[in-house]
Parts: sequence; structure tokens; C-alpha cells
Amino acid sequence: MTDAECVAFLRWALPRLGMRWAGFRRVRRQVCRRMAKRLRELELSDPAAYRVHLEAYPEEWPVLDGLCRIPISRFFRDRGMWQALAREALPVLAAGTRELRVWSAGCASGEEPYTLAILWQAELAGRFPDVRLRVVASDAEPHLLERARRGLYGWSSLKEVPPALRDAAFEREDHAFRLREALRSGIDFVCQDIRRAQPDGPFGLILCRNLAFTYFDEAGQREVLDALTARTAPGGALVIGAHERLPVPAPGFEPWLEARGIYRRSGP
Repeated sequence: MTDAECVAFLRWALPRLGMRWAGFRRVRRQVCRRMAKRLRELELSDPAAYRVHLEAYPEEWPVLDGLCRIPISRFFRDRGMWQALAREALPVLAAGTRELRVWSAGCASGEEPYTLAILWQAELAGRFPDVRLRVVASDAEPHLLERARRGLYGWSSLKEVPPALRDAAFEREDHAFRLREALRSGIDFVCQDIRRAQPDGPFGLILCRNLAFTYFDEAGQREVLDALTARTAPGGALVIGAHERLPVPAPGFEPWLEARGIYRRSGP
């Protein structure tokens, strides 16, 4: 399967999955490698044959949808956002409450919600000793959630963690690093596809980075934004990816730390 054949197939298939080609330009090689493996499993010669197969067997579409999920995650991904969140946003969100509820959407192997737990313990728990941090982390891939629950990671996932935080948060285990139990205990991992189900709100903070507003088409983005708006508490915050933009208009949110992808819920 050539790159051109794969790209032509994706341009045909992605809109039928509610996704957009522009979001897959940089990750297409990973998707194409997965597709090539699937073609071998089905004993199909090329993407054209796979297209015929999809049209004959509609139950294959969810399989293809799964092939197009590309988790790219590591601790402290986009460190500038985490610094802004810890120093400017989280103190505001924690003030005047006894419990800060957070939803990490598309959490993959857990690096994002665990990064939040590490930051909270290191920089905010002492300032807000009476505030409980509760985190719901969701993803559509059960095997990623199982890895997240184990809390065991290789060096490549931790390379952006500041050394002092790494030493405080992780224990060495053979050639890997395990997040300490105290930091894992406050995270509830649930298997959900954000397009079809979401945890019950309201949340004071929602992290939806490098997911809906990268890969989904306009209609899908709008549906997700409506769900996020409904689940963000008034005055709460929404964080999206550094290179993402909210659909326009987005009446439920106002820019807060927009350069870092942080918005604040407005109105009742």
C-alpha cells in the first residue's frame, strides 16, 4: 500500500466517520500502518479492496474507526499550559469550593490526569488543604485505560517531567516508573467515546485537548462543544490543545488564558 493510496482512501473514509482529513495529516503514517495490518488480516490486496469490503460489511466501520484513534500522550505535554493552569487558573477554580471536579476527556494512558494530580499535590494542595480534587478520566480504548490504571510508564513518557517532581511522584520498578499509589487513588477511569457518552457534570475543569477539535468534522465538533458546555460549571474552565480552536460561535465560553488554550464558562 503506497502513501498516495492510503491518503486517497482516508479522504474518502474519514468524512463517513465524522472526521476531517486535515486533522490526520501529521499522523497519517500511523493510521496507514494500522490499515496495512488490517488488510493483511482480511487478506485484502489494497485500500480499494478494503473500500469494497466496507461497503459490503458495515460492521467493519467501527473497526476502521478504532484504527483512526491515535493516542499521543506524555506527562506535562505542553508544559506552558500546565504552568499557566497551576499558577493562574487552578487557584481561581479552587477558591471557595470544597471539591474541584475535573474531567480529562480522551485521557489515553493516563498521563494527562496524572499530570494534574502531580501538579495539584506539588503546588496547590498546601494552599488549599480543605479542597478535594476529584478526577474522572475517559477514553474509548479499554487497553489504554488498563495501562492507565496500572500507572507504569517508560522513560519516554516522563522526559518532560521536572526532575524534582519525577522523584517525588514515581518509584523505579525494573526499567520503568510507577506512579505512587497516593497520586493514583483519586482518579476514576471510565471507558467512553466522547461522541456517544460523557460523564455526569458539572465539572469545574474539563481537559479536552488534541481530540475533538483536531480530528472531528464541523458537526462533530459542535456536538462535543455542546456537551462540554452543558457539563462545565458556571465559572469553570475548558482547556483545549495549543493548536486547536473552538467552533465559532462558542457562546458558552470566553477566552481566559487563550494563548494556552484555556477558556472560562460564562453565564448560568
